[in-house]
Amino acid sequence: MKNSHISSWLGAFMLAHVVTAVAAEPAVMRDAVTDEQLTLALRKAAQNDPMKKLKVTKGADPSVVNQPPSLLSSSDIISFGGFATLVPKSAIIQTPTNYSDRLKLESGAKIVSWADFYALNRGWITTVEISREQAEGNQPLASEVRKQITKSRNLIVATYQGGPISLLSAKPASKPVTVPPTEKP
Repeated sequence: MKNSHISSWLGAFMLAHVVTAVAAEPAVMRDAVTDEQLTLALRKAAQNDPMKKLKVTKGADPSVVNQPPSLLSSSDIISFGGFATLVPKSAIIQTPTNYSDRLKLESGAKIVSWADFYALNRGWITTVEISREQAEGNQPLASEVRKQITKSRNLIVATYQGGPISLLSAKPASKPVTVPPTEKP
């Protein structure tokens, strides 16, 4: 009983000491902005509005002229078991004939993300992780990967960092330009 009385007295003493120390610090005083000052600042800002000085441009509206292609026109659809997902065009590297009917939207299929769809369908979809250079067509796929693709019986999708990506055709290797040596007189 004595210990609890002493500990509560000690706790009260420490709390009083902390409150006294905080109260001893001088409070910072600031002037509040008046309504008149706010009104004056608003008038000055309205007078210097840069939008009023902006010249009107003439010509076609770029937001109307440069419409991006629709998502469906730039995607392929993979659908199975009541679920469907969109992948970029050219992301599907190989489609076996027995899976060709899965490249269209089933009626009533629920559109899900690639990650969710792939998790549900890992048994018949294989992914091939490629580099950005390979996706751009600047670097060919390794010969081992090409062999794996030809032997596989699964639908194969090119991925970059886990997400589907278009695989452009490999660009032909350009011949190095040779400059004939200049003759010195």
